[in-house]
Amino acid sequence: MTDHTDATEQLFSYGTLQDKAVQLANFSRELQGRADAMPGYRQDWVEITDPEVLRTSGKTHHPIVQPSDDPASEVAGTVFLITARELAAADEYEVDDYKRVQVTLKSGTAAWVYVKA
Repeated sequence: MTDHTDATEQLFSYGTLQDKAVQLANFSRELQGRADAMPGYRQDWVEITDPEVLRTSGKTHHPIVQPSDDPASEVAGTVFLITARELAAADEYEVDDYKRVQVTLKSGTAAWVYVKA
């Protein structure tokens, strides 16, 4: 059993990183999180062609977010407390269509999130 007391990174997920199977494949554990939202962004879809990601998620299209012109726009999701090693594993999982940035969530929490590259 891995010790998760060194979990210091906040990761906001609006997509497949919320799926138990994806979490087990990437982090070897199911993550516990809390609902939050990312203001100023809108969600779209991206086609996934990476065979490993397709196998893990079981989905050909994943949600992807980008800044919105509508100030009322927001994307709902879950914020997870993870380790630096788990954040690196999430970086490996995400395809090149995504880049990791830090945002301030609706709750005021600063968190990492994957947005359109």
